[in-house]
Amino acid sequence: MKKPFGKKSKEIDKSESGKKEIEETSIVDSDYNRKKLFKKGINLMADEKLEDAIIVFEQALRIDPNNIETLMKLGYARFHIDDHNEALKVYDKILDIDVTNPEAWNLKGLVHYEQKNYSKALDAAEKAIESDPTYGMAWYNKSCFLSLLNQVPEALESLKRSIEIDVKNARKSIRDKDFTNVRIEEGFKRIQEVVVLESVRQGYHTLGAIVWTTFLDKIDAENALKKLLEKGLIIQNEKRDGLSKIPIYDLAPNIADKIGKEKKGLFGITKKKLPKPIKNLKELSQAIQSVKTSIEEQDVEKTMEAFEEFIDPTKSGEQMIETFFDEHREIRLWKIRLKDRGEDYLAENKDKMLALFDNIEVTVTKKLRNEIS
Repeated sequence: MKKPFGKKSKEIDKSESGKKEIEETSIVDSDYNRKKLFKKGINLMADEKLEDAIIVFEQALRIDPNNIETLMKLGYARFHIDDHNEALKVYDKILDIDVTNPEAWNLKGLVHYEQKNYSKALDAAEKAIESDPTYGMAWYNKSCFLSLLNQVPEALESLKRSIEIDVKNARKSIRDKDFTNVRIEEGFKRIQEVVVLESVRQGYHTLGAIVWTTFLDKIDAENALKKLLEKGLIIQNEKRDGLSKIPIYDLAPNIADKIGKEKKGLFGITKKKLPKPIKNLKELSQAIQSVKTSIEEQDVEKTMEAFEEFIDPTKSGEQMIETFFDEHREIRLWKIRLKDRGEDYLAENKDKMLALFDNIEVTVTKKLRNEIS
């Protein structure tokens, strides 16, 4: 922004200069004080000083009572000090402002879960999914609530949906006490098979290593391996261990070609070998997660650096031009604007940017499923 009366004289002393700089910052960014308080609250949360963080977030809300970013952190802090009723009030206020906010619905569901009100928790999780059908954690939470309400088939279906979105949810479900009602079901046994198959893909070839990495009981791991062998998804060989031989497991060749596998190198470090289309999609998916994080944090430098992944033809730029031409052009424009206007531009366009990358992520997830299936 140009100064209305031209440059200031160099004779201004340092204290006056500092004062002018503060005034100018406040004029240019009317949200300056709220952002300053918000960052202070985040730092207090990181130090686990939740009560102090709550005070600071409430001070920030006096400046902008309807700021969703601040309200979200306030609700989260209240939830973690078990102030459930106040947390619910905060999430309800967010939903009054934006009834389609999936994170607010999901967090509201977790508050009801802590209160053991599973029907209300389920209702909130379903609304989160209505707002964002690709929200894997909401699907996972929905499956937990359905299990606790003894709606077993529906719980398994939701759990499978969450695993399709994020395979890590399969491993998480193994030791989750909320699934006590569904563990004996055949559908849950198939989820255990998914977990074991993923462990083998990552380079864990013996029963002991599979049990250690999956948290499965030995009997459940053995049963899952038996089923996978019957289905032709894995193969069994033997290796010598002293005077005895122990079974080792690996992906069947046709499965390895489809989903790729990780081979262990020196010091136990794994190296992935994936078919190129899957590799490209996985890299694009990871880049989306990185850029969304930097946008959420309103870190201009990190966001500009993350944008380069989608622009540079030697990275994901070529794939973006082929599949997301309009989005590619938009991201290039955003990078130029960020360079010119910095944090103000990022704050103004944050929601728009996140929505664009959410849409790309939905398409990438579908393509990745189709490539693997």
